[in-house]
Amino acid sequence: MMQKQLAELFPLLLLWLCSSAGLCAGSPVPSAAKSLVWGLGLEEDAVLPARFFFIQAVDKSGGNFTFSPGENTFEVKITSLSEPFSRIWVQVLDRRDGSFLVRYRMYASYSDLNIQVLLKDKHVAKSPYILKGPVYHESCYCPELSGALWEEHMHCPSSFPQIHRDLSFFPRVDPDRNAIEVPQRFGQRQSVCHYTIKNNQVYIKTHGEHVGFRIFMDAFLLSLARKVSLPDVEFFVNLGDWPLEKSRTPEKLHPIFSWCGSNDTRDIVMPTYDLTESVLETMGRVSLDMMSVQGNTGPPWTEKNSTGFWRGRDSRKERLEMVKLSRANPTLLDAAFTNFFFFKHDESLYGPIVKHVSFFDFFKYKYQINVDGTVAAYRLPYLLAGDSVVLKQDSIYYEHFYSDLQPWVHYIPFKADLSDLLEKIQWAKDHDEEARKIAQAGQLFARTHLMGDKIFCYYFKLFQEYAKLQVTEPKVRDGMELVEQPKEDLFPCHCHRNKVRDEL
Repeated sequence: MMQKQLAELFPLLLLWLCSSAGLCAGSPVPSAAKSLVWGLGLEEDAVLPARFFFIQAVDKSGGNFTFSPGENTFEVKITSLSEPFSRIWVQVLDRRDGSFLVRYRMYASYSDLNIQVLLKDKHVAKSPYILKGPVYHESCYCPELSGALWEEHMHCPSSFPQIHRDLSFFPRVDPDRNAIEVPQRFGQRQSVCHYTIKNNQVYIKTHGEHVGFRIFMDAFLLSLARKVSLPDVEFFVNLGDWPLEKSRTPEKLHPIFSWCGSNDTRDIVMPTYDLTESVLETMGRVSLDMMSVQGNTGPPWTEKNSTGFWRGRDSRKERLEMVKLSRANPTLLDAAFTNFFFFKHDESLYGPIVKHVSFFDFFKYKYQINVDGTVAAYRLPYLLAGDSVVLKQDSIYYEHFYSDLQPWVHYIPFKADLSDLLEKIQWAKDHDEEARKIAQAGQLFARTHLMGDKIFCYYFKLFQEYAKLQVTEPKVRDGMELVEQPKEDLFPCHCHRNKVRDEL
């Protein structure tokens, strides 16, 4: 019996091996001349912690690959022509759909870069790409003086609808009034940071007991200020999970910047601290970010486990209900807790806890379940970026990009009380091709709207538009301290671009 099964499987295995290696007769082979290379990482003026660009494998007839031609198909070499001992870390991530994401992190600023994209020692597309520079290191303090020019270099969208919606409740912002009233309302029971950006310097005063999360906002503001000259602006950031400003009459509203919004509050929403940190630390100390996910999306769709999957902690009652559903319907749903904290007294009912699962292993499953935690579940950007379809709970909470997502286009919705979750999983199983198209649309959305460049653009546009609403001059208030720029780790930075423009 075993020999018979092996005999039946061998031709399929052989076909997979030769097609993945491009060795089968008649199988397409990538063309160095026709393959495509594009992206911000090929432009010297777009400064990011980790720069990136893309490669699309194209065959000799001009057809795009829709499957991986092999993870080592393309080789990328990045050097400085003027500095033979340049230190640049390069990674080529196979997205397994015929395209590759190339990311690189520099350890100094360089006067030039030579980017070679090679296919069997042949230059691909218009390789080599010469960045005449200077090409600035992430820690280089060299802000572009013109915000409009910086947005052009970053290819920022002309607007973000969520920003306009959030700011529409604040036709005027009075920094003098807010400096007095916001700490009085929120400074005792909540934790907030009072920021002033003046002459591109960042100042802060904290209110409340638990202000450790200021590190994320501090780091991002400093990073943004190194890249572009920010408008003078004064604002308050909520460091807690829950949005603060309840719906009130306009004259009583106070503008509070938060990482999460809700239907019954008027907070101004920013990208979450989790997504923000992952952008800053890409190729640094974090392993989960919008780029790494794209190179770790699990097996092909047809080989994924056709079960709904969820792991996490007990931060909401609906999560308890989901685990209960899973136990009663194990063929449809695999949900379990990896940690108990909020409902520890119920651990005997909903435990025991299970072993932690690597996030990349989530994508062994076709159906990713997204249920709120204390507020919105901040893993949604990473789930969308994978190669599985997301089933998302209806919720009053939202992140900065939720309003651009469409149910049944980018994700499969289910009710807040989970009453139709099993039904929606079954629908996905019965409509496999439709579910796959939704997964692909969600993935494209994440690749387009949630990468690091768009996060920088969103913050800058938010500060720019908010600054226009101020009716009094932002001030460095009593008790504020300067948030200092970190010193460069390795090499001095010689800032040229604004000096050259001033001379012109």
